[in-house]
Amino acid sequence: MSALSVKHLLGIKDINANDIDMIFKTADTFKEVINRPIKKTPSLRDTTIANLFFENSTRTKLSFELAEKRLSADVINFAASSSSVSKGETLIDTVNNILAMKVDMVVMRHPYAGAAKFLSKHVNATIVNAGDGAHEHPTQALLDAFSIREKLGDLKGCKVAIVGDILHSRVALSNIFCLQKLGAEVMVCGPATLIPKYIHELGVKVELNLKKALEWCDVANMLRIQLERQDIKYFPSLREYVMLYGLNKQILESLSKQIVVMHPGPINRGIEITSDVADHAQSLILQQVENGVAVRMAVLYLLAGSIK
Repeated sequence: MSALSVKHLLGIKDINANDIDMIFKTADTFKEVINRPIKKTPSLRDTTIANLFFENSTRTKLSFELAEKRLSADVINFAASSSSVSKGETLIDTVNNILAMKVDMVVMRHPYAGAAKFLSKHVNATIVNAGDGAHEHPTQALLDAFSIREKLGDLKGCKVAIVGDILHSRVALSNIFCLQKLGAEVMVCGPATLIPKYIHELGVKVELNLKKALEWCDVANMLRIQLERQDIKYFPSLREYVMLYGLNKQILESLSKQIVVMHPGPINRGIEITSDVADHAQSLILQQVENGVAVRMAVLYLLAGSIK
């Protein structure tokens, strides 16, 4: 079994272009598998994986669980709200208790940045970061880049605009790292209050005008407004945000070229994109969801190579 250059997938920042290429080639194989009548492979039989979600999640949690079951792994699901964490148990104690049940891998989502890295230094298991605060969401970035590669081919020279709440988005940061490692150009677009002050240091372009960003790019990745992470008001009203940064069919079809539209979900229809854009022929949103299972299968399979 081939293995990645890292024992854990904590963030895109920690892996290299060869790792990403290996993940994509492995995901190509698994995508064929999940489109067969018999969708399972015995690749991770006898491997036990615990899904620890300390934050709400639908797509990511279901996608990881399906990926694990497609690989024939044994799966344990854990929700913090119904666990001893609510009684004051620490993260390390919680995980060590789970590992005492002979768990090999932990997939974790946590509200605090750095939680996955912290855990990787204190427990004896392979950790996959399924999102840590506003820091990173590596598998989302991988499935996004995989979807662009599938649609447009090589990402080298591809222009990708990430639009919306850049400041609070773990998807934005992971996407920037991933796209740049694959040779793509990245622009961020949104209200000035939602663009991080030091974003220029990451080597990305900044554009405050949506139409200009859309005319520049080949791919627009539309992010939702993360109201649950905002402790102050960053713009006057959602109505004003929609007027300036919402993508509708009229804007999409007025562009001088066809662009690809993406969204990591969950979609707030009528805010960052309208329904007729979400369901448009130029939208890759459902392909992203399908590719998410294949990419996560690839990540789990390749990381398992460092366990045995």
